[in-house]
Amino acid sequence: MGKLKLLISILIFVLTTVVVGVPATPASKGMHRNAYATMMYMGTPRDYEFYVATRVMLRSLSRLGVDADLVVIASLDVPLHWVRTLEQEDGAKVVRVENLNNPYKGQSNFNLRFKLTMNKLYAWSLTDYERVIMLDADNLFLQKTDELFQCGQFCAVFINPCIFHTGLFVLQPSTIVFKDMLHQLKVGMDNADGADQGFIGAYFPDLLDQPMFHPSLNGTKLQGNYRLPLGYQMDASYYYLRLHWTVPCGPNSVITFPGAPWLKPWYWWSWPVLPLGIEWHEQRLQTLGYDAERPLVLIQTVLYFGIIVMTRVARPNLSKLCYRRENTKSIFLIRSGLKLIALWSIVAAYIIPFFLIPHTVHPLIGWGLYLLGSFALSCIAMNTFLLPMLPVLVPWLGIFGVLLVMAYPWYSDGIVRALAVFAYAFCASPVAWTALVKIMSCLNVSLEREGFLPRLSESAAPAGFNKLY
Repeated sequence: MGKLKLLISILIFVLTTVVVGVPATPASKGMHRNAYATMMYMGTPRDYEFYVATRVMLRSLSRLGVDADLVVIASLDVPLHWVRTLEQEDGAKVVRVENLNNPYKGQSNFNLRFKLTMNKLYAWSLTDYERVIMLDADNLFLQKTDELFQCGQFCAVFINPCIFHTGLFVLQPSTIVFKDMLHQLKVGMDNADGADQGFIGAYFPDLLDQPMFHPSLNGTKLQGNYRLPLGYQMDASYYYLRLHWTVPCGPNSVITFPGAPWLKPWYWWSWPVLPLGIEWHEQRLQTLGYDAERPLVLIQTVLYFGIIVMTRVARPNLSKLCYRRENTKSIFLIRSGLKLIALWSIVAAYIIPFFLIPHTVHPLIGWGLYLLGSFALSCIAMNTFLLPMLPVLVPWLGIFGVLLVMAYPWYSDGIVRALAVFAYAFCASPVAWTALVKIMSCLNVSLEREGFLPRLSESAAPAGFNKLY
């Protein structure tokens, strides 16, 4: 019941935000001994989305009242208006750097999206600070983690039994270490994946043998390298198996989303496919808001309602149409082509809205706009090809149904949830097939009507038509 109340309160908050927005929350820019740092670079199809994610993370840290500076290591090609926003509105200190060359681009297992992740090494150059917590933008903070500044020269979490994760780690900045890393990068030190993960893992190969970090009561900074408890990097995939956290070691402080890049929590379609996406958007509601997406959402909403109204007004009167009984080869080819166009127009009605919605809008708004858009474009196909509403909207109803199945908040674990989705898909398949058969049957009737397919020549006999009254 608590999860249902949470969803209802979030929906109310979202609708309020779309109308009035969320005021900016300035962060303190005073100099601290320690810093939370992240990096930003350009050159991927998802630059803007990561910019939004970075802003949300920075504001969530400010909202938690962390006793540290917020630093963004930004490449020189990051737009200046983004830099000004990060500094003036989010309270971050932006350090501009040149992109580090990645010598591992030729490896067979190299992924191009990691081409510039070596910029993370610049964290060791932030020598104005005693300790730095280096972060990826996909971290979701549940509580502040300032106790990590007590850790030693390098500390990280093993979310994999043998490989530590570089989405969050603690380091002591050092010019000597930074220069040595650049040298190792130049000579091509072994790197398992060609990215920052493999490089830093190879640079600290014995971290698995180091003791576990436990913060001291008096706040004394430790020396040496340490492993961090899993509670500082709770892999979201652990949650999806049980639908609740079972992380007994360390405080449950930070959730990380290291999975597929197109299922990061800031994408509206990631929820309810991945249940934790709503938690990230709740933080965005409380910090950054959705002012940037609001104009596009309103424009698309008005456009879709306009399409629905216009298609209803322009719907032809079926009683005035006539059947065509000719069955020449040319008519057959035209009808076949029109059937194909009709089917593709229905498919397009469910695809086009998906790509028009702002990627980082709230999931409740995103899915609502998608359902509205697909309904509006389906109306065009229905009215153009004289198709009945229900069969054309079977996919619409199916999508709405599977969203409800996935969003149901009372599953005992992720396996039961997956089985429920499978059972729903199994039961929905015959309905979808029946709808397709009905659409094809209606197309055959519609394409025989004179009002839909006019005569190709004036020589056709009038007796070839039967009036519909």
